[in-house]
Amino acid sequence: MKKLSQFLVFDWNAFAKDKRFLCVGGGEWVDFETKTHKGTKIEVVITTDHTPYKLRDGEVVSNRFEKLAFKVAADVDIPIDQYVEPTGVTAKVYGDYRNLLSVEAGGITVQPKKP
Repeated sequence: MKKLSQFLVFDWNAFAKDKRFLCVGGGEWVDFETKTHKGTKIEVVITTDHTPYKLRDGEVVSNRFEKLAFKVAADVDIPIDQYVEPTGVTAKVYGDYRNLLSVEAGGITVQPKKP
């Protein structure tokens, strides 16, 4: 069958619920095909992951210290070492092994640092 992936939905809110994202860089978000400016790409690392993953055979799973990029449809300047939370997120899983995540956001907010 063809085009089955268009019916799969990624639950960003459930994924992000027990995580904290720390800004480690950023730059311009450019459309891959048209090379036009689309906004800002914020590079983050997951510093906290308390997600209760479904486990098999005693495996241990965490996405702590994994990197990802938030593609924000606006020109924003987020300082490095600030915790951030994307808003208006559309996320898609892709890749040969379905282990990559594309995250587009309408906006992004800086979170206060926890003591």
